[in-house]
Amino acid sequence: MGGGCENGSGLEEPGDGWAGPCDEHLCSSLPVPALIPVTAVCLGLFVVGVAGNLLTVLILRRCRELKTTTNLYLGSMAVSDLLILLGLPFDLYRLWRSRPWIFGQLLCRLSHYLGEACTYCTILHITALTVERYLAICFPLKAKVVITKHRVKAVIGALWAFALLSAGPFFFLVGVEQLDNRTDFSRECKPTLLATQSGLLGTMLWVTTSYFILPVLCLNVLYGLIGRELWRSKLRPQGPNAALREKGHRQTVRILVVVVLAFVICWLPFHVGRIIFINIQNTRMMLFSQYFNIFALQLFYLSASINPILYNLISKKYRAAAYKLLLPHRSGERAFNVTRDTGGYTETSASIKKEYITTF
Repeated sequence: MGGGCENGSGLEEPGDGWAGPCDEHLCSSLPVPALIPVTAVCLGLFVVGVAGNLLTVLILRRCRELKTTTNLYLGSMAVSDLLILLGLPFDLYRLWRSRPWIFGQLLCRLSHYLGEACTYCTILHITALTVERYLAICFPLKAKVVITKHRVKAVIGALWAFALLSAGPFFFLVGVEQLDNRTDFSRECKPTLLATQSGLLGTMLWVTTSYFILPVLCLNVLYGLIGRELWRSKLRPQGPNAALREKGHRQTVRILVVVVLAFVICWLPFHVGRIIFINIQNTRMMLFSQYFNIFALQLFYLSASINPILYNLISKKYRAAAYKLLLPHRSGERAFNVTRDTGGYTETSASIKKEYITTF
């Protein structure tokens, strides 16, 4: 959902402050020496992100003990991240050759629309998942009745439908514009003239920004309430089952907090860049916006690639499931350690140790 000159929207076109060369062989958004490292980073994120998110989807589908309501959200987010990453090759093409656009009208509109919709979908998933954890921790008895896999699947379907519908205007705000009818070189995937003149483009960019600001405010409130409840439960007398349940809640919250922090850090420049783009008033501001948005573009795709890495670093269950999926023949050797004792052999299993963890 990125663009050659605007982070994640492709909504800025070359102007007086345009930094790169433009002829029939090359029409880039940056000088070539700057494009090379940017392209290398983006290609690395693409490979890591696609492989990691595919692995996450496969793990959550095949590993029975990881099929929890929390992981249903995480699996759906992995699908959303995969769709976001599919737009990266088009962004790289626009970075190197903003025109002519050779992929046609449908791919121009679809690449922007899907990226925008998946952006909305990801933040909605994170918010819904945090609400679920709030209910599970603060109202555990009610949560056992209300939160079921069937209902969570219905919620996920509703989140996708809402995201796809609310991003709908972007499908019509962009298109292939041809400034010079005498040559195909001027074909460019960019905002339509109607979208720019009517103000609809600026309105939708503010809608996108509100999709970030409002959920982040909501997340701050929810995590404050969750933290207060966990602190209170720590002060109460607890039995063994309650202690295990609290440990599981803390593990889940720790994973979600890291995911949310990564999301905010990676997406804040994305939205700041859009606000800068909306308020461009001179050539110097345009040039700054252009370079800033290239930086934000890389963080944007980092956010779609980093979650599987975070799961692997934080969750023992995820690491074990990934090891089993990638190296099935060696996973059995890893699960059982046979050690020599004075009376013979003692077999210890890593899987015997039970943990009450609601997610990875």
